[in-house]
Amino acid sequence: MFLSSLWRKYRLGFIFSFCLGTTLLFASVATSTPPTISPDLPTQKFKPNVELALNTPLPAPNLTENVRKTALENGLTVLTKEVAMAPVVTVQVWYKVGSRNEEPGVNGIAHQLEHLLFKGTTDRPIQFDYLFSSLGSESNAFTGYDQTAYYGTVERDKLTALLTLEADRMQNARLDAQDLEREKRVVISELQGYENSPEYRLYRSVAKAAFPNNMYGLPVGGTKADVEKFTPEQVRYYYETFYSPDNATLLIVGDFQTEPTLQTVKELFGNIPRRGEAERKKLLEKQLTPVNTFSPTTKSKAPILLKEPGSVPLLQIMYPLPKAGDPDEAALQVMDYVLTGGRSSRLYEALVESGIANSVEGEVSSLAGIGWYGLAASAAPNQRIQKVEGVIRQVITTLQNGGVTAEELKRAKAQFLAGAILGNRDINSQASQLGEAITTTDDYRYTDTLMAAISQVTAADVQRVAKKYLTPAKSVVGYFQPTQLREETKPQSTRNSQTSESFNAGGRVDPELVAKYLPAISSTETPTKKVLPESFTLENGMQVLLLPEKSTPAVTLSGYIRGGTEFDPKNKSGLAGLTAANLMNGTKTKNVLAIVKSLENIGASLGFEEAAEGVGIDGSSLSDDLPTLIKTLADVLQNATFPAEQLEITREMAISDVEQSKDDPEFIAYKTLQQKVYPPSHPFYDFPTVKSLRSITRADIVQFYKQHYRPDTMILTLMGDFDSATVRSLIQQQFANWKATGTPPEVTFPDVPMPEKTVQLNPVVPGKTQSITFMGYPTIKRNDPRYYSALVFNHILGGSSSASKLLEEIRDRLGLTYGIYSSFNAGKQAGLFLINMQTAPEDAKKAISSTLTLLQQVHTQGVTNAEVENAKNSLSRSYTVELADPDNLAGAILMNRVYGLDISELHNFPQRIQAVTTEEVNKVAKELLQPDNLIIVTAGPSLSASR
Repeated sequence: MFLSSLWRKYRLGFIFSFCLGTTLLFASVATSTPPTISPDLPTQKFKPNVELALNTPLPAPNLTENVRKTALENGLTVLTKEVAMAPVVTVQVWYKVGSRNEEPGVNGIAHQLEHLLFKGTTDRPIQFDYLFSSLGSESNAFTGYDQTAYYGTVERDKLTALLTLEADRMQNARLDAQDLEREKRVVISELQGYENSPEYRLYRSVAKAAFPNNMYGLPVGGTKADVEKFTPEQVRYYYETFYSPDNATLLIVGDFQTEPTLQTVKELFGNIPRRGEAERKKLLEKQLTPVNTFSPTTKSKAPILLKEPGSVPLLQIMYPLPKAGDPDEAALQVMDYVLTGGRSSRLYEALVESGIANSVEGEVSSLAGIGWYGLAASAAPNQRIQKVEGVIRQVITTLQNGGVTAEELKRAKAQFLAGAILGNRDINSQASQLGEAITTTDDYRYTDTLMAAISQVTAADVQRVAKKYLTPAKSVVGYFQPTQLREETKPQSTRNSQTSESFNAGGRVDPELVAKYLPAISSTETPTKKVLPESFTLENGMQVLLLPEKSTPAVTLSGYIRGGTEFDPKNKSGLAGLTAANLMNGTKTKNVLAIVKSLENIGASLGFEEAAEGVGIDGSSLSDDLPTLIKTLADVLQNATFPAEQLEITREMAISDVEQSKDDPEFIAYKTLQQKVYPPSHPFYDFPTVKSLRSITRADIVQFYKQHYRPDTMILTLMGDFDSATVRSLIQQQFANWKATGTPPEVTFPDVPMPEKTVQLNPVVPGKTQSITFMGYPTIKRNDPRYYSALVFNHILGGSSSASKLLEEIRDRLGLTYGIYSSFNAGKQAGLFLINMQTAPEDAKKAISSTLTLLQQVHTQGVTNAEVENAKNSLSRSYTVELADPDNLAGAILMNRVYGLDISELHNFPQRIQAVTTEEVNKVAKELLQPDNLIIVTAGPSLSASR
């Protein structure tokens, strides 16, 4: 699903379905299917942040030294890695089958099969999502070019149960014909959702032209025409051929004991027979088509041109590269960072800082059979996409002729190596890195090999690969030229007619049936030490929370300051956003480039993003570099100067975001609903417009900064590898002189009445293939006594990403949507109760009607004791899993303080959930679920035209 940046910024923050109070600020090529479809260290003392000698290779970390590889007799590869940072463990199974293993006419069948692997087995004929949910695992899967991967994370005592389920579906998938027909509709809905994005359509067209005779040129998820024709026999053939232990890797990472776990793996997986080897070999021989080669003298082809409804001109360039493992890959990765690695990169400075482009990014894609280098950019307002391409070509030519500087080379290496560590702090990411490496290169150590090679890359290497691969004759270029958009809002009937369908309000999946097929859970769980963050407040009112955790040499920084869009003046919507966006653009002692380089030279990051109720601060660095991160944060919060030239660049980027949001049906649907619910006098009513952004002056920004960026509304959380006393002293030193005068500004929030009746609206967005529907009305605040009961109720209704009443009925039984979810946005102020889904336009009315019928029944009849117990177990178990991610943990600590909760809430949350009763949940169903008072907005193609 493609989220608008504006929607992320202006939505109210906390969504119940995530369980944690971490998303107030909403600050984050395979196909992914939500329900079915990427030893303690010694106490650290900070080293001086001295620049390394320019010719000294940076040391490469070893991410796989604790990994153990075991091969079972049936060919299954097992990779285990003990990581005792939290009492959880992740299990992943990676199969070597993706779109590269398909043929014309069955493009997308690997993805379709992935969906069906959640539909149950002959031994467990039940939707596996319900079993995963009962374990507290938000299990998921994805299909890529080279692999299909299934993954889930659970508390450590549920490891055997999760392994049992994965072993079952490796050999006993049911693959029912009726499930296939329903799931085809779901897959088509997913594919059409991708088609809503101009970026996706352009990328798909360029890839097809770049590799016309190779399966890598076809979309991973397939095409509607092929999906519609899949037969049960075809799906069964791919399952029998590729889902074999000798074509799979099982990964177990987390808090477990290796020897007994391997014994369990042998018992569960060891007797699964090999199959399909001859068929796999036959398919591989059939598909060995040479990748396109281009003569250096060949003239560049004319760009692919897509002229379709849209809002922003887009550019995509693709250069063929060798497959993963090629000796040039390390130099190519460094080259990419020189060109696109952050604000100090060459293309960012040449395009974005100059005002020619709104964005530019690059990526080296190294796959099992081929590779490519992709560059993507969006033009700034009133700029031609041809000019953007011209500047890119000029920058590349300069690199090819003049090479790179020693500073650029060292910075690119630092960014890559720091990213490898910071991106592998949670156990799910560590397992995924191993799975990606072994399925792509047959070597789970490949990431370490690549990092060691990167540390040895020279400037001459970078210049050489740029000359070798980035030639115009070898590239394929695509332009997206938007045609004019016309947004129409068509109010429809104020009362929605309901079908005569009748659904069992207790859910079509009996909780007792779930219990019957759920594998046994170990009863040997040992108590886990519960550590609370240290908390202190500076004399100026700034609150600080510290949680040392030394499993990896990295630190996560999360912060909050009350300077969100709630304070935007009525005629200057976007002021809070422009202020946050310009904080890093210069201080009294440093210009923007000095600030950016001080972070990017060490691979650190720091960013600010506004939301309705505050500004989120996100940062990360390696442990030794934390002083630089904190000093930079202190400097920009106290000494920002908001240079006029940089202000104009960020203003144009914000305007481009506004223009681009007009082509985003998800954002349009949400905005339309929010402005229908809230009165014009409410701070949550307004969204930035081109006019409001143009009206904001530098003086407005400076005044907003002085009023709202103050220490007594600031909360800072640090989690990671540091010494508390050292960090406490550093923070005191950097922030003690920051002073605030008077009391913090406040804003008046008028009452928001409940809609008197159901209203439906249909904003039309030309050129879209999927409709996006939001239903909602005002709901409760975070401090409402019904909060925990509402969490449990919402999980049953639609909050679970894998198993809920709405998903089971609208997605799994009727096949009308790729995904449908519910949430309560409860912040410091009352937010919205929301239900959202994507559908084919011809299915939208039936999906809405069926949803309303289900809501009425749940409102009237409530839920059962078994459903409540399952939901409570799932929520409390998944909470432990969520907190194993350092970013989630830091965010939870922060938002608990933002909402004024006791510091013990971090560990008391599961107990509060378990204390909820069925009576309380059904009371919430009566009081907070109001099916007759919904605002319903469906954005996308005209519903009448789709009939």
